[in-house]
Amino acid sequence: MSFDLMAFDKEAAPKNKADFMQWYEKQTEWTEDHDYENPAHITVALRNWFMDMISVFPPLNGPYATEDIDDPKTTDYGVGTKVIYAAFSFSEAKAAYHTASSFAIKHNVGLFDPQQ
Repeated sequence: MSFDLMAFDKEAAPKNKADFMQWYEKQTEWTEDHDYENPAHITVALRNWFMDMISVFPPLNGPYATEDIDDPKTTDYGVGTKVIYAAFSFSEAKAAYHTASSFAIKHNVGLFDPQQ
């Protein structure tokens, strides 16, 4: 079981909840034509959020992948053009939410908890 969060580009996301949920569903279809493990194609704000996040919650895959896959902080990131989806170990849920929220404020990106 995982604890999932999605960081997103505030400018790209609809403000209305119903429209946002449709946009979220489209984003998580993962149909963009690029590698979803590499942050090279995302906005500067999302890339900065990602780089801060991986200093605490290292990625399972991609160019910054950790060697220590047994560490509970190891996180599975899916990197879209306007979103980053992160699946954290459930044991790290509280720390992950606090860390992701702090970095979202720092880098002015949105944060969405799909479990709510």
